[in-house]
Amino acid sequence: MITEVVMPQMGADMKEGTIINWRKAEGDEVNRGEIIAEIETDKANIEIEAFGAGVFRKAIHKDGETVPVGTIIAVIAAPSDDIAKYEGGGAAPAPAAEAQAPAPESAPAPSAPAPEPVGAAPVPSAPPATTAAQAAPAAPARADGRLRASPVARRMAEEFGIDLATVNGTGPDGRIVRRDVEAARTAAPAQAATATATMTRAAPAGVDEIENIPLSRMRQTIARRTQESKQNVPHYYLGADIDMTELMALRSSVNKALGDRGRISVNDIVILATARTLVQHPKFNAFWAEDHIERHSQVNVGIAVALDDGLVAPAVIDTANKGLEQISIEARDVAQRARSGSLKPEEYTAATFNVSNVGGFGIDTISAIITQPQVGVLGVGAVKETPVIRDGQVVVRQMMNVILSADHRATDGADGARFLQTLRQLLESPGMMLL
Repeated sequence: MITEVVMPQMGADMKEGTIINWRKAEGDEVNRGEIIAEIETDKANIEIEAFGAGVFRKAIHKDGETVPVGTIIAVIAAPSDDIAKYEGGGAAPAPAAEAQAPAPESAPAPSAPAPEPVGAAPVPSAPPATTAAQAAPAAPARADGRLRASPVARRMAEEFGIDLATVNGTGPDGRIVRRDVEAARTAAPAQAATATATMTRAAPAGVDEIENIPLSRMRQTIARRTQESKQNVPHYYLGADIDMTELMALRSSVNKALGDRGRISVNDIVILATARTLVQHPKFNAFWAEDHIERHSQVNVGIAVALDDGLVAPAVIDTANKGLEQISIEARDVAQRARSGSLKPEEYTAATFNVSNVGGFGIDTISAIITQPQVGVLGVGAVKETPVIRDGQVVVRQMMNVILSADHRATDGADGARFLQTLRQLLESPGMMLL
C-alpha cells in the first residue's frame, strides 16, 4: 500500500510550509506514528508523523524547500509497489522552482532563531588579505536578480550577519540552504563579527538613530490574527478576584507528597479547574463558524507559551478527563517542546479554549485577546498576599485575579458570569475538583 506524505495545514490561514529536515533517508523502514520530518510554519516548527508503514521510498521535496499545503512531499510504500508516477514530482506537484522561491531580501524572516550547531570546532580567523566575500563563489540568482535561498537560510544569515551573496548554495538547483549558511559562519567568523559591529555602532551624540526591524513570519501572523480578532470579534470582559489561600495550602501538601515525582504549579491547577468549568459550561468550549457554532465534546485547554518572537498555545488534549499530576506532566512537556519547536500537529491546533497566565511575571491582571475561532480565553494574574475584609475583620489572604474575555456573538454576559462563578467555586474549594 502506498502512503502519500503531504504538507499538512496547521491552521486555517497556513498556505505553505518549509521542510527543515527529513528524519528518514530513502530506503529506511518506517513504522506508523514514527517521526519522519520536521517542518517550519509561520508559528512554529512541527514534527510530522507517518500515517502508514513501509519503506521510505522517495523524498519528492528536499530539505529547505518551501511548498504549498496539500503538496505531496514524500512516498512511503512497500518495496514492490510501483511509484513511477512520483518520480517527476508526484500526483500533486509543487509549483515551479520560481514560484517556490522565498520572498525578496526585504521580506520578513521566518519565526524563531535557529539553534547554533552543536560541537562546531573554532576556526582561526582568515588572513586580512583575503575576506570570505572575496573567496566565496557567487550565490545563485533567479532571472529577476533575487537570490535563491530557503527561509531557514535567510533567517540564519540575518541572525549571524552573513551576506547571502557570498554564500555558495548546495541545495536543489544551487539554492542556499541551512548547511550552507552554517558553513559560511564557521569559515568566516570575522565577517559575521564585523557585520554585527557595523549594525550596532553608536550614533553621534544628539542624533536619533532609527533601526528598522523586519517582521518575522510569526510576528506577522500574530499581528494579523490579533488585529482581525479585535476588529471582528465583539469582546466582552468579566473579572473576579479569587481567594487561593486554601488551594495554596493544598498545593504545598501535594508537592510534599509527590517528592521527586514532580511539582504541581498554580497554573496546572488553573488548567484543571478551567477544564472542569468548561464541562459545566459547554458554550465556551466552542468555535464560532459565522452561520453556526461548533460545540466540542472534548475539552482541550491551550496554554499560552512565550517564545523569543511571539507565542503559541499548545493544547493538553482531553484535559477534563485527566488528573492533576498528568495535566502537570503534559503541560510542562508541551511547553518545553513548543520552545524547542517539536510540537505534534494536534497539540498545535487542537485547543478549544486558551489560558494565558502572566502570574510568573508578577503581573496582577491580563485581558487577553480571543484566538479565533475560539469563543473565549481566560487571563490569569499572580497570586499575592492581599488584605481583605472577612466577617468585618481585615485579614491577609492569597488572592488571584482572573479575567474572562468572551465572544458576544456566541455567549452573553450572564453566561460569562456563571462561568466565573463555577471557576471560583472550584478554586476556592479545591476539594470539589476531586468529585
